Amino acid sequence: MNIQAQPNIQAAPPIDRKKLPRHIAVIMDGNGRWARKRALPRIAGHRAGRHAVREVVRTAAELGIEALTLYTFSVENWKRPSYEVKALWFFLEEVLRTEFLELAENDIRLIATGDLRPIPEPARRALQQARRDLAGNKGMVLNLAVSYGSRSEIVEAARRFAQEVAEGVRTPEELDPTLFSTYMYAPELPDPDLLIRTSGEMRLSNFLLWQLAYAELYVTDTLWPDFGREEFLAAIADYQRRERRFGGV
Repeated sequence: MNIQAQPNIQAAPPIDRKKLPRHIAVIMDGNGRWARKRALPRIAGHRAGRHAVREVVRTAAELGIEALTLYTFSVENWKRPSYEVKALWFFLEEVLRTEFLELAENDIRLIATGDLRPIPEPARRALQQARRDLAGNKGMVLNLAVSYGSRSEIVEAARRFAQEVAEGVRTPEELDPTLFSTYMYAPELPDPDLLIRTSGEMRLSNFLLWQLAYAELYVTDTLWPDFGREEFLAAIADYQRRERRFGGV
């Protein structure tokens, strides 16, 4: 796992389309600080962050990225004030409505990973409807990590395997990393090649701990609402300059 902090980017360098990461994951951090710097409520920062989501999804699809995972709502986010949590789920509904046509036109398939059971019914219904309506698309997979926690995902995977052992479907000796990966929320997705984190924080925040084992990390001080196409491309260009050895020499 290679971590490098990056400065704000004014203009992105050219991209080699033959060396694109297959899967990019993004920790969209800094909405609250963006709002606080402007003496605005935190909710204003979340609303402003929708522009960055649109820019990143659009750019990734244009490039032909295979999969894009956005850390949309963590299991820890449930601890935030109730008014903020309600606003976040309302924003998700709103985004799914307003962005659906563009997702469809760009042949994007939508999935969601996480514990979807606690999600308020209107947001869960909107998410399920969008997933069904976009299920036949063949382009980029947009994975929304919602009510997601990586430790919970790993524990759930272990429980599922243990249950199959108890039922006689599997034996403990069969378990290896490849098999264990099939018990994760979205085993059809390749592991992320690149993780982008905004706002300068140097931590993974319980995000894709299993899948990020060999990902390249790009950390920028840019707050999420200010993150756009140019810096997204700069992150990919930075990834393309790195030598990936996967533990070898």
